[in-house]
Formats: sequence, C-alpha cells, structure tokens
Amino acid sequence: MNKTVVTLLIVLGVIVFFFGVLFFWGVGARNSMATSSVELDAKWANVQSAYQRRSDLIPNLVKTVQGVANFEKSTLTAVIEARASATQMKLDAKDLSPENMQKYQAAQSSLGGALSRLMVVAENYPQLKATENFSELQAQLEGTENRIKEERDNFNSAVQTYNTLLVTFPNSLIASFSGFTQKGFFQAEAGSEKAPEVNFDEKK
Repeated sequence: MNKTVVTLLIVLGVIVFFFGVLFFWGVGARNSMATSSVELDAKWANVQSAYQRRSDLIPNLVKTVQGVANFEKSTLTAVIEARASATQMKLDAKDLSPENMQKYQAAQSSLGGALSRLMVVAENYPQLKATENFSELQAQLEGTENRIKEERDNFNSAVQTYNTLLVTFPNSLIASFSGFTQKGFFQAEAGSEKAPEVNFDEKK
C-alpha cells in the first residue's frame, strides 16, 4: 500500500469521524430542545389549569352575589363578560409566540381586574360578607390566585431554559433547521408583585 492510498484513507477516516461527531452532536442538541419543549408544554398545561380553576369558581361567586339585593349590576356584568372573553381565548402550547402570549395575558388580566373590582364593591354589603358560601369562595380565590402566580413563574423559568437552548450558538443552527421557535413570557404588570386582593376584612 503506497503512501498516497494511506494518506487518502487517513483523510477519509478524519472526515467520517468529523461528520460522525457532528451528527451525534446534532442529535443530542435536538433531543435537548425536544425535551425542554415537552417540559414547557407541561408547565403551560399547569398554567391553564390554574386559570381554569379561577374561571370555574366565578359562576358560584356570581350566583352568590346575585342573591344580594341591589348589588351593582354593572360590576357583576363586567365579571361575566370578562370571564366569557377569557374562556374563549384558547392558546395551544405550539402557538406560544410573544404576540399570542400578550393576547392571552390581556384576556386573563381583564378578568382578574373585573374580579378585583367585584371584591371591592362587595365590601359595601355586610350581609354578603357574612354568608358562609361567600367566605369559602374568598378562601378558594385567594388560593387560586397564589397558584396562578406560582405556575406562571414556573412557566417563565421553563421558557427561559428553552429559549436559551435555541439562541445559543451552535444550537441555533439546529433549531432553525428543526422548526423550533422561541416562546413568549408572561410579562410583569403593574402591581403584579402581589396576587389580586380578595380580602374582605378591611376596606380597600
């Protein structure tokens, strides 16, 4: 075997080794993105579950409030309409673009705001505050708002991990070829450092 053949075999071996390493690195990078995406989907499902729990509590709240004479109808109507709007805003885990996340968050924030206003108005109705059902709803709403905040924080953490995988070179090359795209975060709102106030023990 002459030197030319030996050299050629060595070069071919190096090329095969290089592309082999590149291939397995690409598979590993893609698998990491896929794993992170699955985790992100799970976190998103938890967020939706928390919001759904709040939505499910509202019909009972509305029914309880409606039983009080002369309760402000406009405030109650705003809650009902905001709930309907938020319920209609469906967002699949595959469509969590920054733009879609802003729309989803706006719908949920609108409901949260209407619900908070309802709670403030309820302060003017001692007979409402004294009912056992209303007290139970208060406790459930407080727990739900805390859960929403926790799940949103967990989701944002998963988004950060996922997006970092996508934008870090050379992972960004694999992401562009594989169809992985960045996801949107929940953005902080004014006063969002606290869960919406639903405490009836003192005047707002």
